Amino acid sequence: MENRPLSPHIQIYKWHISSLVSISHRITGIINFFAITLICIWFALMLLAESNYQIIKIFLETFLGKFILIGITWSFSFQMLSEIRHLIMDLGYGFELQTTKITGLLVIFGSIILTILIYFIGKGLI
Repeated sequence: MENRPLSPHIQIYKWHISSLVSISHRITGIINFFAITLICIWFALMLLAESNYQIIKIFLETFLGKFILIGITWSFSFQMLSEIRHLIMDLGYGFELQTTKITGLLVIFGSIILTILIYFIGKGLI
């Protein structure tokens, strides 16, 4: 009997951009589910009373609040660009190894750029 692993183990598995994007796509999908729930709760609280609006506004002006907002923005941006990538692949394009690397990097860096762009638009700098 041979002493070799039956499946790839973390010591020998080589990570690819496509696997990183795929795993991140699943994680951001879960994050977005909870983010949408949180956003709905925030809106419901703001509709109930002005004091709730002030509490939420104060929280969103803290470092943690800004971090959460930027994180949610990145998560939605990443998910959107990754879905566009999947849509193109569903049409039968982009399965070549080099193309999957390029589109994976486009999703990663595009989501970061899109998040920065949305931040600047929100600040009124653009």
